[in-house]
Amino acid sequence: MKREDYISWDEYFMGVAKLSGLRSKDPSTQVGACIVSSDNKILSMGYNGFPMGCSDDVFPWEKTGEEEDTKYPYVTHSELNAILNYRGGSLAGARLYVSLFPCNECAKAIIQSGIKEIVYGCDKYAQQMSVRTSKRMLDAAGVAYRRYEPTGRVVTMEL
Repeated sequence: MKREDYISWDEYFMGVAKLSGLRSKDPSTQVGACIVSSDNKILSMGYNGFPMGCSDDVFPWEKTGEEEDTKYPYVTHSELNAILNYRGGSLAGARLYVSLFPCNECAKAIIQSGIKEIVYGCDKYAQQMSVRTSKRMLDAAGVAYRRYEPTGRVVTMEL
């Protein structure tokens, strides 16, 4: 008889997204993303960080100050990194798992790449313009999004 307490696809892929976020060197926000095909195969992953060749020790991690002295103009978001990291063909029809709701800039890349569904963990910036406009574009483009609903089960692993 098979096990009945295995995790769902949503739990699995959101776990992969969150684990990817732990690779981020950002001291305040770690966001991860996982792109999955319609037949539940992982296509790509990403996390928020600086572009290749831009040293984590040279570019700023600050959140306040003059704009060019903060992380914001330099950091590539996890969703965009996952899209850019994909080395296959098309992402049309794929599903994106991401720990934080995508901003408007990432929404553009998601729409243009053909991703058709977003499963997100947190929407703590829902009232900010970047997320409101993101949802407006996603709605217009027919990209579905839904909040990840954990089962509440405690997942333990034994090796």
